Parts: sequence; C-alpha cells; structure tokens
Amino acid sequence: MRNGVKAVVTAGVCVALLGGAGYGLYTVAAALSGDGGTASVKSGPPSGTEVRETTAGFFAAWEKGDAATAASYTNYPEAARSLLAAYGGDAHIRGVRIAPGKATGDTVPFRVEATVSYGGRSRPLAYRSTLTVVRGRTSHRALVDWQPSVVHPRLGKGDTLVTGDSAAPAIEAVDRDGTVLTRKRFPSLGPVLDELRGRYGDRTGGRPGVELVIRHRAGADGTRPADTPLVTLAEGRPGRLPTTLSARAQTAAEAAVQKHADSSVVAVEASTGEILAVANNRMDGFNAAFLGTRAPGSTLKIVSAAALIDNGVTTAGGPAPCPPEAMSNGQTFHNLEGLRPDPRATLADSFARSCNTAFVKFADEVEADTLTREAGERFGLGRNDWQIGVPTFDGRVPAAGGPDKAAALIGQGQVQMNPLNLASVTATAMTGAFRQPVIVPLRLDGRTPARARGLPPGTVRQLRAMMNRTARSGTAAGVMAGLGGDVGAKTGSAEVDGETRPDSWFTGYRGDVAAAAMVQDGGHGIDAAGPIVASVLRNAT
Repeated sequence: MRNGVKAVVTAGVCVALLGGAGYGLYTVAAALSGDGGTASVKSGPPSGTEVRETTAGFFAAWEKGDAATAASYTNYPEAARSLLAAYGGDAHIRGVRIAPGKATGDTVPFRVEATVSYGGRSRPLAYRSTLTVVRGRTSHRALVDWQPSVVHPRLGKGDTLVTGDSAAPAIEAVDRDGTVLTRKRFPSLGPVLDELRGRYGDRTGGRPGVELVIRHRAGADGTRPADTPLVTLAEGRPGRLPTTLSARAQTAAEAAVQKHADSSVVAVEASTGEILAVANNRMDGFNAAFLGTRAPGSTLKIVSAAALIDNGVTTAGGPAPCPPEAMSNGQTFHNLEGLRPDPRATLADSFARSCNTAFVKFADEVEADTLTREAGERFGLGRNDWQIGVPTFDGRVPAAGGPDKAAALIGQGQVQMNPLNLASVTATAMTGAFRQPVIVPLRLDGRTPARARGLPPGTVRQLRAMMNRTARSGTAAGVMAGLGGDVGAKTGSAEVDGETRPDSWFTGYRGDVAAAAMVQDGGHGIDAAGPIVASVLRNAT
C-alpha cells in the first residue's frame, strides 16, 4: 500500500513541476515525509526568516561551545566541527558572545567578543566577521556556507587556532639604521614580520611568550608558514633582528600603495641587492610583492632587449620596425591603441615607445629557450634558488614554442613575475651584476645567495640608455617628470583572462635605487603602477 502511495505522489510531483515550470525560480515541490505524508522541499535563495533562524541557531550553539550542533547548521559539518572544536579546545577561547548585525540579503555581519584563558592568564578577544546563508544542495535546508573565515576573518583553508607557548620568540626587527619596524607603523610588513619571526626568532636571543595564534596549513612543498599572532597573554622577550629595510623608504612605499587597491611595490639598493622597502595594499593580506605570479607585460622587454643584444640579433641602434600588427605562428599581435607605426624604428625607438610588434617580429630569430637562458643565466630568474630571508617566488620564464615564444618577448604567455623580481631585473640592468635581493643580512644564518653571470658592459650601456630615454621622452616621461639625477624606466601592461582591464606594471631607477610596482586590474603602466614607483623613488632617499 505504501509503495502505491509513493508512486501516485511521485507522479503528482512530476505533473506539478512540469505544470509550474513557467512560474519562476522559487518553486515548492511535494515529496514524501518520513511517515508517508508529504513535506515541502524548498528551493531558491533562503528567505529572510530562514536566514535569521539559521544564524540564530548557529550562533547559539557556537556561544555554548557545542561544536557538533553549530556545525550541523553548516553545509560542511565535518570541517566546521573540527575548527569550532579547536576554538574552544586548543585555542582556549571562552565566554563567547556574538552580536549579529543587519543582514544584507543572505549575508550577515557579526561581532564576536570572548576571552582567551591559558595558564592562569586571560585576555579579551574581539573581532568582526561575516557569514552567508545558502540552500543546501541535497538537504534543501538553509545552511551557513562554511568557510574558515566565518570563525575568524584571517583564517584560511586548513588553518586552525592554538593558544600556548609561542613557536618562536617575538622579534624586534630594526631597519638598517636601527629604527624599530612595527606592524602598527608599517601595516604592509605584517606578513613579512611574521615570517621573519618564524625563521629567526630562535636565533635572536629572545624568550617565547604565550599567545593565541593562527597555525597555518603546510604548503605543497611541506613547509608551513609562520604562525600569525592574534592575542598575547604573556609577553616574551623579543630578540633584535637586523634587516636591510629603510624606514624612510618603507614609509614612502606604504603611502604610495594606498592610492590603488591590489597594489604592490618593492625597492632595492641596486649596488648591493638589499631590499629597502616592500608594501602591499590588499584585502587578503597576500604578499604579492614577493610571492605574486602575474604576467609582467612590456616591463619584461628589459630582459628581451638584453637577450636580443647578447645573442647578436640586434643592438639598441639596430633596426626594430614597429608595424601596426605582427603575426607569429597564426596569432596576431597588436600595439596599444594610438601607437603610430614606424617602419624605420630602431630597438631603442621601439623600446621607448613600448612597441609590441617590433619585439614579436624577432620571435623567428631566437630559439625557444633564448629568453629562458637570458633570464636565468644573466638575471637570476626562474631557478627557484633565491634565499632572501623569507619565502619568495623567483620568476618564471619557461622555454616556449608556437605563439607563446612571441608572447614571452612582450611579457605575456607563460611568463610570471612579481615586483621583487622586476626590481631585481632593473638593478641588474643598471649595474650589470646580478645581486640576489636580501631582506636579512646573509651573515646572520650563513645563507648562500643565488648566483648569475650578469650582463656584459656593452649590454648595460645600451639598456641604461634605452631606459633613460623611456624615462625622459618615452612612455614613462609623464610619470618620471621632475625626478632629477640618473633615471630610467620601463612601462608595462599585461592582459589577464577574465579581467576587463590589464594589470598595470612599472619599473624604474634613480641613483642607486631600483623600484617596481604592479596593480592588478590597474590599466596601463602609467595609470597606476607608475605613480607608485615615482613616489617611492622621489621619497626613498
């Protein structure tokens, strides 16, 4: 009898669904309940009432320390249960009080106030976060869309919370002149200071304290980033850590990146490779200045021009015509809109005007690995061997065939870099010597720096002349105007799939300082990255 009822009801569901197909997204279908009757199965976004009820249940269980119940209100209960259990367990967080704010659709902001208690010591904990309520795919219930950031906004996938003796003593990082560098004064240095503490805290003579920290998951290579401190319950004794940074340059860099979201900048002392400043303006806290992996666009023409000169393909004064378009292996390349063709252009002309097609035309005259060898052997890029004192991405210029060979010559295709890489490229072009960047003196831990051949003197003279021309009368002239002394620059923009505007790139030098910046979705090089670099060069020394 029950089977028969099921058949009839199922048929009714089909009729109802087919008949109601034109009534919009918000449908209600009949289905069997557990006792043979029917129950409503909801679809579409959760209603306002469902959002309020779900968040109320989730918050109430969280406040009570009932991880299992709180997790049952989420769409990934196992992951939620583990982190919520650590919240009250390993993290020793008690007395949780949660105040929800006004919901915006299915998103609810909230404030958490609690107490961290460990070893007879207690400290308050307060922060804000948000959650989103979604429709469960199989349960059709309104559920909290589980993300670790629900528990704390700085938590990422695989991270957890722990309270106890700190893994490493705190550090008092100082700049090259002895000025103390704090995250309060220099917010961009936060991730760098955490890494420095994790690597050097036990080498500086400090004493560990007691802290609530975010313990990050290990990366693909098995190494785990340094813990991120959230609350200090007992102060340790910080050890003094010397760095190569300059408080003056760091101040300039911090101010410059505030003008554009998703921006990063690095400045180095060209004669030593010592990093003077690193700054990021990003909501996600990612150190894109050291770890970013974006196509650098036309700024890579510094390396491309060096490869053409070093391999005898052309010289700064040699021919490099700039046609309106150029084809390579079936792909057509264009210049930026408004760039006038010049069939008589030299390499210096096309470099200063940032003519893409001139460089693309050389693709047939170089080997698949010509640019790769130049980048690695002369500029120290792409070999994953930099030892600056904190983790870095060291650039990627892979051997490429087909249209990617031409694309690489203009910093597109498979080429990836970040501002640290590009500042180093500029420093090498200025001096002829590759000096691996460092942020902590090599003598502190006996690190062996990466090595590269550097550039012949003749190549250096030509690169400096082309970069100087770019800064004085080429695409960078407007941005570099007013900067006295020995200057040079290169602009760039890199198209990124799925983004409406290109990334903005710019690198330049003045005196003994080389700097590079990148702004995601920032437009042309002179639009966003250029003013950042110019400001740092103007105020860094």
